[in-house]
Amino acid sequence: MALTFVLSFLLGSFSLTIASRNTTTGCAIIRPPRDGGIRYRGLTQEQIRSVQVLPVDYEIEYICRGSRVIVGPKVRKCLPDGTWTDLNQRSKCLLPCPRVWTSLENGRVTVHPAGPAVEGTILHYSCLEGFILVGRNSTLCTKLGKWDSPKPVCHYDRHYTGKKKLYIGALFPMSGGWPGGQACLPAAQMALDLVNKRTDILPDYELELIYYDSMCDPGEATKLLYDLLYTEPIKIVLMPGCSSVSTLVAEAARMWNLIVLSYGSSSPALSNRQRFPTFFRTHPSATLHNPTRVQLFQKWKWTKIATIQQTTEVFTSTLDDLEQRVKEAGIEISVRQSFLTDPAVAVKNLKRQDARIIVGLFYETEARKVFCEVYKEKLYGKKYVWFLIGWYADNWFKIKDPSINCTVEQMTEAVEGHVTTEIVMLNPETVRGASNLTSQEFLAQLMSKLGGKNPEETGGFQEAPLAYDAVWALALALNKTVGPLKAKGRRLEDFNYNNKDITAEIYRALNTSSFEGVSGHVVFDAQGSRMAWTLIEQLQGGSYKKIGYYDMTKGNLSWYGNDRWIGSGPPADQTVVIQKFRYLSQKLFVSVSVFAGLGILMGIVCLTFNIYNSNVRYIQNSQPYLNNMTAVGCMMALAAVFPLGIDGLHVRNSQFPVVCQFRLWLLGLGFSLAYGSMFTKIWWVHTVFTKKDEKKDKRKHLEPWKLYATVGVLLVIDILSLMIWQIVDPLHITVEKFTKEAPKGDVDQLIEPLLQHCSSEKMNTWLGVVYGYKGLLLLLGIFLAYETKSVSTEKINDHRAVGMAIYNVSVLCMITAPVTMILSSKQDASFAFASLAIIFSVYITLVVLFVPKMRRLITRGEWQSDQQETMKTGSSTNNNDEEKSRQLERENKELQKIIQEKEERVSELRNQLSERQALRSRKRPTSSNQNHNSPSLPTTQNDPKSLLPPPGYPLPASDNHSLPPTFSNSSTLYQPDGKINRNNCHPGRLQLLYK
Repeated sequence: MALTFVLSFLLGSFSLTIASRNTTTGCAIIRPPRDGGIRYRGLTQEQIRSVQVLPVDYEIEYICRGSRVIVGPKVRKCLPDGTWTDLNQRSKCLLPCPRVWTSLENGRVTVHPAGPAVEGTILHYSCLEGFILVGRNSTLCTKLGKWDSPKPVCHYDRHYTGKKKLYIGALFPMSGGWPGGQACLPAAQMALDLVNKRTDILPDYELELIYYDSMCDPGEATKLLYDLLYTEPIKIVLMPGCSSVSTLVAEAARMWNLIVLSYGSSSPALSNRQRFPTFFRTHPSATLHNPTRVQLFQKWKWTKIATIQQTTEVFTSTLDDLEQRVKEAGIEISVRQSFLTDPAVAVKNLKRQDARIIVGLFYETEARKVFCEVYKEKLYGKKYVWFLIGWYADNWFKIKDPSINCTVEQMTEAVEGHVTTEIVMLNPETVRGASNLTSQEFLAQLMSKLGGKNPEETGGFQEAPLAYDAVWALALALNKTVGPLKAKGRRLEDFNYNNKDITAEIYRALNTSSFEGVSGHVVFDAQGSRMAWTLIEQLQGGSYKKIGYYDMTKGNLSWYGNDRWIGSGPPADQTVVIQKFRYLSQKLFVSVSVFAGLGILMGIVCLTFNIYNSNVRYIQNSQPYLNNMTAVGCMMALAAVFPLGIDGLHVRNSQFPVVCQFRLWLLGLGFSLAYGSMFTKIWWVHTVFTKKDEKKDKRKHLEPWKLYATVGVLLVIDILSLMIWQIVDPLHITVEKFTKEAPKGDVDQLIEPLLQHCSSEKMNTWLGVVYGYKGLLLLLGIFLAYETKSVSTEKINDHRAVGMAIYNVSVLCMITAPVTMILSSKQDASFAFASLAIIFSVYITLVVLFVPKMRRLITRGEWQSDQQETMKTGSSTNNNDEEKSRQLERENKELQKIIQEKEERVSELRNQLSERQALRSRKRPTSSNQNHNSPSLPTTQNDPKSLLPPPGYPLPASDNHSLPPTFSNSSTLYQPDGKINRNNCHPGRLQLLYK
């Protein structure tokens, strides 16, 4: 079910995509070949029966029954036009004939048609020179999978005196990712013809080329290598092309003691002598491009590049080398993308990550796919530069490719301006080398050999000089080995796959090769790679123009100065980011500073007024020294507004921490002085007038030093906390970065706003401690102000105004602190909110505390000397009367308490007396009986309380005998002098007891 869902989704997506392109919806299922079937990838038999149309890019594979093999296309792919690939080629399942017939010792076999030996294949036999064919010269593979005649043999002709042949096994990629064999094979054949005609080079030998089409495919090359090694004749050297094929051949060749000489392999991995001990190449390593690229990066002042590569070994190793070189040059690879077959996602990632200078490493066929996606993503133009490999055909972007859906015009637009680096493969100088041909004469002969084909459409045309020089390098090396081998009693024709001596001589000769070829001077380094110059070209107006050469050995860059760009010059390697600091609005700063300055002036006036009138009784009762501290603290808080508005526009970075210190200290100490003095007043009032009555008098006496000490404690706490902060974690500059902004106009720039802050490593911790301590102090101040709002005292006559100021400061501080933290990234709003909160707090505090005093003195004239004395006297008299009244009230309450205690004691004694009288009457029954009928005694019927005099009066002397001894002894309430003994109350005060 899952596969069905996936297939349905693919078909649905496919239908939508194709419908938008006005094409068919897919390909109809086709029939399998006879004696064979079709493998549908990812589908079950049930799904195959239910699906009639397969989506675009879906691939089917033919399979054959039994021992039959497929002849023709094995895999077909659904094209966007609704047809399958290679429909003009039929696929058949045929029986193969024995492969033994396909090789002939000392002879050659020609297969017709080319391909595997199956039903209908005809083999043509011929013997090498010096050998005679015995048997039929042809045979046919029948329908039964058998040859119709025995295999012939080649016998040595003893009378033959001609040249001995040396065979070269070659793999030329005539198709595939890099079809370099199209031009390299004719060039190699040209070289062989000239070598074989020379009498001074290998006079006793003739070189012959046995080649196959590797299609630049390692899998195909594996099968062909097996054919070369296990079929006659013996090959003395192997010549592969294409890096992936050369890697396979070079690694396996040492097992057969074969020298490998490549004409078209650029993979850096092939420079590993331990892995490829017998490998040489006339094509320089791809890493030779990297020094040139780095030189160009430095020339155009680029420090940031991006890469996109096809995931093959040659490009991966090249990119690893490039990464190391750019790192040494101080250049960063910011984006690194790779793809296997579809580059769409990789190109989108380049666009998303703002890649500008892009190095592309891929084969020509993939290059067309990449730049089709580049066109779609608009990753070209004046902001971008692409670096490509220069060995593509000159018109590679104009070749029609069914795998892309971009037009030639779109491709031409996308590739315009890109830069290529290519190894110099054609000697720019007119020099006759070992082949006695100049480079221009070679090109003329090659064009004749190609039969008038367009060089731009011929794969490998640029590498053809390398293949030509590779044959000459091999011929000269073999010629050099003839003498040493003869001295050892050996000959080149004695070579076999087990002979290491001849291989060692050929290796030594190649390693010391040095001659002038049509591609330039041919010489190999210790790793067997060719050393050469690098050509730099740029696509200008649809054609490549040479803009310079680079000689890696000397580090010399030859520059023509004809590079041309779409914009005004080479683009930037990234969007230019201009860092711009955000500064405080100067108009705002000046406006707030004016208000702060006026506030400071107002504070000076208030302070002067308070000091000048400190001898006035009304001012004295408001604790003027605390008010002076408040005024000084307010001025310090206002002074903090100035450093609060100073930023990098006014001071250098080295001076900015000093400004930060001023902010912190002025605000901290100003708060402690201003708020601390007000808090001390309100705290003292609350302490005195909310305690119990018996303790209130002890605290009524106001000692100023205690008030000053309280403010000093708050000030010391602030000073110590600020000192510890600055010693342990001093303030420094931190820069906040904001989201980049695009400027107006078509400018490849971004503006990155920056803002300077005063901060420390553990800023939040310190702010939490300070805000927590100050916040608790503010909350406590609000509580105390509320508790004392109804209290009236002459000692601090302005405590209600202090309470109002505390409300104001607390509310503003509690609002301002969190808001300024939230608005810290908005310099104008943060400064305006904080500074205006300070200014409003100070203004309100000064107005509330000092303006009423000024108004009172002005309206009542209390600072005038005569009236001042009168007011002092009146005030003193009023204060004395008030004090006396309070003293009398206190004494009255004490006396009432004493009287209550005495009355309780008297009541207790009366109860005891009545109990004793009752006890005595029970002890005298006779007298009781006699008086039974008589009236009761008055003393027994009256309340015992009636026997006692009023409180405070002495008892009658005649009644003392009637009181029990305990009563008279224990009671000390009434003394002979008529005074209360316990408290020595004066009779004159007794009137207060019943007041």
